[in-house]
Amino acid sequence: MDRIRIIMDSQSDILREIGGLFRQARLAAAMTQEQVADLAGISRPRYRDIEKGAAAARATTLMNIARALGLEMMLVPQAMVPAVQALLRPHHDDDRPAFVSQPDDDDHGSSLSRT
Repeated sequence: MDRIRIIMDSQSDILREIGGLFRQARLAAAMTQEQVADLAGISRPRYRDIEKGAAAARATTLMNIARALGLEMMLVPQAMVPAVQALLRPHHDDDRPAFVSQPDDDDHGSSLSRT
């Protein structure tokens, strides 16, 4: 019974993490929940529940939401998750991936980091 509870807790954590990422992207894009839901082809209450991490969704629904927010979802085998996370969250500021946007002092806009 404890194993089932651990699995359910980890699934809840994942749902909240995905929802939090969607919320951050939505706010950064200055979009409402209604706008995202319309673009993703779902109802606003359904989107709200996904964003809160209160409801699971099919992979296609998650991909539609991601695309509505200008994101692209990628399926990664579970064994590779730690390696992907390490690449996306470097430990040192000077060890940033080449694809991270950074402000460029010359043109006051954002550009890709240069090595």
